[in-house]
Amino acid sequence: MDSMFPPPEAADENGFLAISRNLNTRMLLDAYYHGIFPWPAWERDVIWAAPHKRGILPMDRVHIPKSLARIVKQGKFTVRIDTCFGEVIDACASVPRDDEGTWITRKLRRVYRDFHDEGWAHSFETFNNDGKLVGGLYGVLLGKVFCGESMFHYEDNASKVAFCKMVDVLRANGVELIDTQMVTPVTASFGAYEVPAAEYYQLLKRLRSDQPRKKL
Repeated sequence: MDSMFPPPEAADENGFLAISRNLNTRMLLDAYYHGIFPWPAWERDVIWAAPHKRGILPMDRVHIPKSLARIVKQGKFTVRIDTCFGEVIDACASVPRDDEGTWITRKLRRVYRDFHDEGWAHSFETFNNDGKLVGGLYGVLLGKVFCGESMFHYEDNASKVAFCKMVDVLRANGVELIDTQMVTPVTASFGAYEVPAAEYYQLLKRLRSDQPRKKL
């Protein structure tokens, strides 16, 4: 697949590769397929990022903390897949950030909903025993690579329980790598670590697919 973007190796010292006014699902697929992802800073324009260090979590390196495994077994939460993608991305956008803003702009939410309808983006949704959505996450699936995007929770551990369910489902579907983009305290607790971008691109090239998967 030829790319409309510059090669990711051309990103500047901050990992910024390009900027565009337009945004559509064709651009999203092109970007993810080549190791690039959107990082909007404002509603009008989209920054396309290709950091020189990438957070990854191979499926054979996933670690589920014992305390979290106990919470999963308690059955306090139920996790569903792709039943309310729009609500999940809206909730992720509403999570308070240090700068009191959000990188998940209205434009981005609209296009990711279309990306979900096409079978590329998927959500894992945590409900409590009252049937209320209390946590979840979403990301993009490219063959054997799942590119995690964002998580949210309204109740303690709700997003982490969704992550556990995600791991089980991805394994059952032959996924070998979770792209965490960056390593955060949460992803590090599951075993994520940082590698040079060149190493990530080699993994992506081996594991990616240009065919959507509408059901998990």
